[in-house]
Amino acid sequence: MLIEADKRGDEIKILYSDIPFSVPKNLYLIGMMNTADRSLAMIDYALRRRFSFFEFEPAFDSEGFERLKILHDNEDYNKLISEVKFINEMIQNDSSLGDGCAIGHSFLCPDGKIDEEWIGSVIEYDLIPPLVKEYWFDNKTNFDVCCQRLQSVLSNK
Repeated sequence: MLIEADKRGDEIKILYSDIPFSVPKNLYLIGMMNTADRSLAMIDYALRRRFSFFEFEPAFDSEGFERLKILHDNEDYNKLISEVKFINEMIQNDSSLGDGCAIGHSFLCPDGKIDEEWIGSVIEYDLIPPLVKEYWFDNKTNFDVCCQRLQSVLSNK
């Protein structure tokens, strides 16, 4: 309650205590949520009524991500990015999924060196089982297309 704009600065006593608590008017709270997570639907509606929302899309074409691609200068990495962008188009065009389910660029931001092992790990543990498999569990054709495209990134080795 106290984080709503019109309640800022008001004091209440914390439950089971006589300690007063308030949220200052100059405190900004930034929360992030993935709208693809349907288990939060009821919470989502409550938050949408009370707070401002900004939508973010995967930033594969941003300056920062372009610098990352240049820094790593890896043909397989660039191919993986292209395949993920293609899959995102499939996701966005699927009426049961849409924009909110697009695969984000954060999956393709490495901590260190980009090599075959890292790329293979992203494909086999970050993209196919948790995302592609879940998105198209009832659409074998789309699932197979996505798996083949992702696995083709390293298949020429």
